[in-house]
Amino acid sequence: MYKQYFGLKELPFSIAPDPRYLYMSEKHREALAHLLYGICSDGGFVLLTGEVGTGKTTVCRCLLEQIPENADVAFILNPRLTVDELLATVCDELRIAYPAGNRSVKVFVDLINGYLLDAHARGRRTILIIEEAQNLDAGVLEQIRLLTNLETNRQKLLQIVMLGQPELKALLARHEMRQLSQRITARYHLGALSGKDVSAYVRHRLAVAGIEEEVFSTAAVNRLYILSGGIPRLINLICDRALLGAYVKEKRIVDASILAKAAGEVLGRQEGKGRKMRPLRWLLTVLVLCLCAAGLAAVYSAKEARTEAVKKVMPQAAQTLQRPAEIPPEKSADRAYQELFNLWNIPYPGLNSACDRASAYGAVCLSGKGNIETIKKLNRPAVLKLFDTGERGSSALLKKIEGGNATIVIGTEAREMDVGEIEKRWAGDYTILWKEPLIFTGGLRPGARGPEVHRLEEQLALMDGLPPSGQQDAVYDERLAGRVKKFQLSRGLVPDGIVGPRTIMQLNTGGAGPKLLAEGG
Repeated sequence: MYKQYFGLKELPFSIAPDPRYLYMSEKHREALAHLLYGICSDGGFVLLTGEVGTGKTTVCRCLLEQIPENADVAFILNPRLTVDELLATVCDELRIAYPAGNRSVKVFVDLINGYLLDAHARGRRTILIIEEAQNLDAGVLEQIRLLTNLETNRQKLLQIVMLGQPELKALLARHEMRQLSQRITARYHLGALSGKDVSAYVRHRLAVAGIEEEVFSTAAVNRLYILSGGIPRLINLICDRALLGAYVKEKRIVDASILAKAAGEVLGRQEGKGRKMRPLRWLLTVLVLCLCAAGLAAVYSAKEARTEAVKKVMPQAAQTLQRPAEIPPEKSADRAYQELFNLWNIPYPGLNSACDRASAYGAVCLSGKGNIETIKKLNRPAVLKLFDTGERGSSALLKKIEGGNATIVIGTEAREMDVGEIEKRWAGDYTILWKEPLIFTGGLRPGARGPEVHRLEEQLALMDGLPPSGQQDAVYDERLAGRVKKFQLSRGLVPDGIVGPRTIMQLNTGGAGPKLLAEGG
């Protein structure tokens, strides 16, 4: 109903687990890294827990977009099953044929084991994902554990990812569950978003849906954090109802009162109307207020002295993100990319053909999603989209970071900005330019050998503070692949052991071309 009113392409606060809408907070990024590490390792179980609505399923959907191409995935969405029902569901998901009406656990297990051996012989991996795993019966959990007994000398033939609420942690902590618990190679508990993340989360979802200007006031976002507790699902429900409320009132901005009313409807209570105070509570409240009044009187004069200084600073801070008046928002991306190409001394052909032109000069455009730490690790200038209160998003070039300060270029104007402020105004999407070193052209995979592998081993040794092997005809063996996976995980990359463009970039942050971090950064 409100989609056309706000100019949205789609509803931004649907509770469907769409990976496009996943806001990668630091907690979600860590959760995804743990899942990736687990399924790319040789272990059997990976565990992700979190309260209802924290985003476990959405993180899992994001995981599915990054699993190795040689993996087959089976889903268990309803874990309230008997042992034979669970095994039948696994067979159905993996398209394993079994006799009609079969109830024999042995028949199911033999068929699954045969499938896993055949998949391994064909170079394929098998992953079983179980949602709402806190509802699993103890007997079913034991059968799941037994499925992971099939293994080679180096790896399990079935990897299992379990998603569940905090009760699952308590279930696995039981003494009788110790055999399964000890097989968990990666586990993570996903908590609620922080107040800072809630603001970025709302802005990110609106941007994906087609709105780049501010729709929720700062006061509304602050109230949203308090009322939702930072739970993404509640944030979605409240924001959806709040946008509907703004539409009904013909308001373009959701203020705190609209947000509070929406939260009351979603949460089933009236905001601002609580229980009557009991006498003792009333007395304590009066006492606290008196103490607070005394404290305020003591600091009032100091506050007055600071007021004038703050007034002098605020106008300058408020203008930090404003675009130059002559640059419309749709032109800011074109200017930002032009500045990026200038840094690399590559002729700029215009936004639509920029990345094609870059390849002609041995450079590539790499786009991704992350945070400031991600950009620092890449150590290259990046085009970001920053948002400001009351205006549409503007593309800017993040040119330099030195300590807690950054240099950004909006249009042709370079400005100083606090790094923390950038994180508040940025949804996480970035694009960088990079020239691939010739020694690594094409990337590396386990089994490769020659000077490229030697260079890889040298680079890892340099980073680890170890002497290189000195073998010119080095082989990319399992030992070296393990070191690569460890390095990838430390940099927030998919730990697949394949030395592709992003891994090569992380290995060569000191290579030729403009750097983001100041010397010593």
